[in-house]
Amino acid sequence: MQRLLVPVSFNPQSTIFNTTTLPSVFVAEWVPRIAERLPASRRALDLAMGRGRHTSILAAAGFRTFGVDISLNAVQSAAALARGSGTALRAFCADMTTHPLPRRWFHLVIVTRYLDRERFGPLKDAVVPGGFVVCETFTRRQIEHGRGPTSPDHLLEPGELAARFTDFDVLWSEEITAPDALARIVARRS
Repeated sequence: MQRLLVPVSFNPQSTIFNTTTLPSVFVAEWVPRIAERLPASRRALDLAMGRGRHTSILAAAGFRTFGVDISLNAVQSAAALARGSGTALRAFCADMTTHPLPRRWFHLVIVTRYLDRERFGPLKDAVVPGGFVVCETFTRRQIEHGRGPTSPDHLLEPGELAARFTDFDVLWSEEITAPDALARIVARRS
């Protein structure tokens, strides 16, 4: 039997994390609004969670919080940060190109500053009917800032994010150019 995700054990001696990494203001504003629209028993996934900068926001909003990232060091840091703040986090290290997400299981999926176009389908399939996706990631205009990703594989084209969610009800969608060039969306699965 193959496991879909590999849980990460916590080792405080080998864990280093950056406590100055702040959550996205966009995510922080939307998570409580979304939580009000969902049942009391709700699950959230922070996909490509990095060092877990959104886990405390999700937990504070009453979500049973899950996080996955391909980087073991990042997942260990997220687990340490969560444990240090008393936040319950189910952290997993996995390559989402080879380990599928569970279908229709999460009430909220968050993705920030990460883009893998092939993951849009599985990401949307992981959301329960009536559940939400909050996504914030770089557009090709980010190159003008001289920092961040430069590969077209990791930069959205204008209007691309909204076009990927035409089968969802879009509550909010915008593209900004400063301080970073980002596309943002909040979408609900019908």
